[in-house]
Amino acid sequence: MTTPGRTERLVLPGVLTAEQAADTVAGILATQRTDGAIPWFRGHHLDPWDHTEAAMALDAAGEHERAEAAYDWLVRHQQPDGSWFAAYADGDAGAPTDRGRETNFCAYLAVGAWHHYLSTGDEAFLDRMWPAVHAAIEYVLELQQPGGAIGWKREDDGTPVRDALLTGSSSVYQALRCALALAEQREEPQPDWELALGRLGHAIRHHPERFLDKSRYSMDWYYPVLGGAVRGTAARARIDAEWDRFVVPGLGVRCVVPNPWVTGGESAELALTLWAMGESDRAVLILKWIQHLRAENGMYWTGYVFEDETIWPRELTSWTAGSLLLAVAALGGDEATTSVFGGERLPVGLAPDCCR
Repeated sequence: MTTPGRTERLVLPGVLTAEQAADTVAGILATQRTDGAIPWFRGHHLDPWDHTEAAMALDAAGEHERAEAAYDWLVRHQQPDGSWFAAYADGDAGAPTDRGRETNFCAYLAVGAWHHYLSTGDEAFLDRMWPAVHAAIEYVLELQQPGGAIGWKREDDGTPVRDALLTGSSSVYQALRCALALAEQREEPQPDWELALGRLGHAIRHHPERFLDKSRYSMDWYYPVLGGAVRGTAARARIDAEWDRFVVPGLGVRCVVPNPWVTGGESAELALTLWAMGESDRAVLILKWIQHLRAENGMYWTGYVFEDETIWPRELTSWTAGSLLLAVAALGGDEATTSVFGGERLPVGLAPDCCR
């Protein structure tokens, strides 16, 4: 059982006490299966991205063995082509419910693996993860388009879906940087990955037309910044331009406009984005706002329909709790979390030919 003494690093006045953080971590641990799988909640599905996000939160809380079990689950159930299915019933690897294989879901292992290594310094873990990370990144880059964007997924029969999502590609951008950091640590250079990263970053920063128009979704607003492709004055201009469109003062961040629905996950990710921009005060404010989503057991409701003053859906998701813990960890200076989401020590890739 997690105790407050292990969660002192997750104390943030107005957001979490050590005891509250311990309850939240305990909630994620209770969701995790004995084989390491972390579904959204017991009885719901697991997807590889949110599974990894929850595992990162466990590392931020010092639950390294349980986080490692989550990564080992991914290694055991990786497909021969380096991918994972998009969804598994209650984390049962033998019961996939969505047999598509999404690129950003597959790439995110690199972020989690690098975060765990920075949290523990475990070289044996790094050795064990490297083949899975390498295979996953190779799978993802097979779907990189000529303009740099990353195709969304492959269908179960292998048919590529070449349409690219800005949020997904921005997440892949972060994952590629972490994968390159892993490669550097192992002294196994991957120049093709560096070129792919450069092309991807150029597309995210300068070619919005290469992505499907999902501008109604808040993730498309902040993910280019959260993923690290957009920084500095461009990041501030991007966030400020759409602030009033997506942010509901006192409640959190809309998932999609114009729906009157704020969500905990998007709000916590925006807080992490603001921290990465050097705007910690605004980040803390967002996290304070979403405490109305906190349940008595320490977990967080997925969302709130403010027009009806209704919690909806009635689900307490491991990834919502995980995203909040990671935002608090970054604000508290947890070295692994700040390194992964701050990005200062991550490779930047090689500029594409058009930009040199």
